[in-house]
Amino acid sequence: VQLQASGGGLVQAGGSLRLSCTVSGRTYSSHLMGWFRQAPGKDREFVATIRWGTGATYYADSVKGRFTVSRDKGNETGYLQMNSLKPEDMAVYYCARANSYSITPSEYYIWGQGTLVTVSS
Repeated sequence: VQLQASGGGLVQAGGSLRLSCTVSGRTYSSHLMGWFRQAPGKDREFVATIRWGTGATYYADSVKGRFTVSRDKGNETGYLQMNSLKPEDMAVYYCARANSYSITPSEYYIWGQGTLVTVSS
């Protein structure tokens, strides 16, 4: 199984982007797709996660109300809709798979390659 993130790019502050994470292989209802980000010189940071089967979600406080995580089970694709982007949102964004809810990167065992989001002020 592989995950591939895409959709990053350059956007002005206040703008929006939608990231996609395509899964090659099967995703089970119990799986979670998490989104993380890593800015230069900083640790990888939890952004959001979604339970594949129920669609239940959990967000970091820093993105709550601005970002929305979703999934299309039929297309084996997850999404991270990012609105009202701020310069501090600029980072490489990763999608990853876990078996249980966690905000800890080490609990996610399959990672996509990352997609760069640049926010200009």
